[in-house]
Amino acid sequence: MSAGAMNITGMITPVDLRSSVRRSVAGITPEFYFQKTIDNSRLVKISDPQRRREIRMFSASVAALFLLMMFYAWQHFSSIEYGYKIEAQRSEHERLVEMNRTLKLEEASLRDPGRIDVLARQMGLESPQPGQVVHLDADEAGASVIAQATPVSVISTQ
Repeated sequence: MSAGAMNITGMITPVDLRSSVRRSVAGITPEFYFQKTIDNSRLVKISDPQRRREIRMFSASVAALFLLMMFYAWQHFSSIEYGYKIEAQRSEHERLVEMNRTLKLEEASLRDPGRIDVLARQMGLESPQPGQVVHLDADEAGASVIAQATPVSVISTQ
C-alpha cells in the first residue's frame, strides 16, 4: 500500500512520513479525527456581580479620564485660538493708530490758513468786509435770531 492509498475520505491521515520518531513497528501510525457536535444551548452563564462592578468602575474611570483629557485639550486649543485673536487685534490696533496719525497730519496740512488763503485767492474770493460776518454762537442780548424751533403738541384721539 502506498501513502496516497492510506488517506480514506479524510478520516485516516498519516503523520509526517519523513519522521522516524513516530513510526510504529508495523509502519505508519494513523491519526483519526472524528467530528463531534457540541450543543451549548442549554448552558446558562451565571452573572458575577463583583466582576460586573469591576467593569463598571473601570468604564467609569476611563470615561472620567477621557472627559478630563478632552476638557484639557479644549482649554489648550482655546487658549491658542485666543492668543491668535489677541495678536490679530493688536496688529489691527497698531495699523489703525498709524492711520489715525497719518490722517491727523493730513488734516493739519489741509487746515493750514496759508494754504486756504492761497486756494481762496485762486478761486477769486476776497477777504470779508466789516459787517459781513455773522457769529451764530454769540450770547449777546442784541443778537438776532436766525432760526427758532417751535414745540410740537401731541393731540390724543381717545
